Amino acid sequence: MKFEKKSLKFLEKYLNTSSPTGYEHKGQEIWMDYIRPYVDKIEVDHYGTCYGIINPDAEFKVVIEAHADEISWYVNYITDDGLIYVIRNGGSDQTIAPSKVVHIHGEKGIVKGVFGWPAIHTRSNQNEPTPKIENIFIDCGAITKEEVEEMGIFVGCMITYPDEFFEMNDRYFVCRALDNRIGGFMIAEVARLLKENKKTIPFGLYITNSVQEEVGLYGADMIADTIKPNIAIVTDVTHDTTTPMIEKKKEGDQKCGDGPVVFFAPSVHHTIRELIINTAKTKKIPFQRAAASRATGTDTDAFAHSNGGVPSALISLPLRYMHTTVEMVSKEDVSNVINLIYETLLEIKPEMKLKYH
Repeated sequence: MKFEKKSLKFLEKYLNTSSPTGYEHKGQEIWMDYIRPYVDKIEVDHYGTCYGIINPDAEFKVVIEAHADEISWYVNYITDDGLIYVIRNGGSDQTIAPSKVVHIHGEKGIVKGVFGWPAIHTRSNQNEPTPKIENIFIDCGAITKEEVEEMGIFVGCMITYPDEFFEMNDRYFVCRALDNRIGGFMIAEVARLLKENKKTIPFGLYITNSVQEEVGLYGADMIADTIKPNIAIVTDVTHDTTTPMIEKKKEGDQKCGDGPVVFFAPSVHHTIRELIINTAKTKKIPFQRAAASRATGTDTDAFAHSNGGVPSALISLPLRYMHTTVEMVSKEDVSNVINLIYETLLEIKPEMKLKYH
């Protein structure tokens, strides 16, 4: 699957830039710079959610949305001998932490550290320890608390993984934080296609990159009240359930390479979902189906439940190894999500009936 060179260059730079929840601004700057030529106007709210607007004066408003933040850690406690204990910022997985290199975003800049772990030789005659929030720790080479603080590291500093983007076997994109900066990439590409293909749309389009999804959908909740859209199409990632140790009877049957995943859930509006499915069938875009009990757990819920109810739908991208530093997505799926959103937008009319029958 081939992508534009400028698109891949943007994706690599965007993914390699830390954008932890609450500190998304550096990634957002890169994202805004990329979409600027393709939109009429760019806005940023008080907490950092960015959106580019096509036809900003139009009364009827459609949102396409992804979230910009990645999981991370906070410095929570520094011991007298210079070790750092952490708490989560989002759904960070403590089981992958031991032996990982980290970047501690201190007041004097980034300081490298490592999540330490006792050597296997020292664990042979005891119950095998399990990584827990209470026992994982970061060693930054200091031997006293004072030395840690002299480095500019204090309680509340952000900690991220530095793992960078690469392509694997010409089939997958691999990186930390594909959840969900790959979504920001995809909606940006939709804006680019509309501009370069000289498509006109009869509504205002708000290409929205929200903050703070990983801690409660807060950015989407705030921006939905600001934009007050008539329709929202959200894109996020979902699990590739063909990988080992995932139970399909519980998590559903979705696979990287088999196409975008269209969700069925109470917050997903029937009319918008059927428009997406019919577009996929007409344009011969492969797609998969999935169901979510009660809530999707994505920004779809925030948009759907805002402003008295906004007709919303969710198009997800299958992903392997979620919330690890080696998240994987199919390049072909990425292209198909972009095309599905793009083609669906061309089918939306302000006069379409949105109320349930």
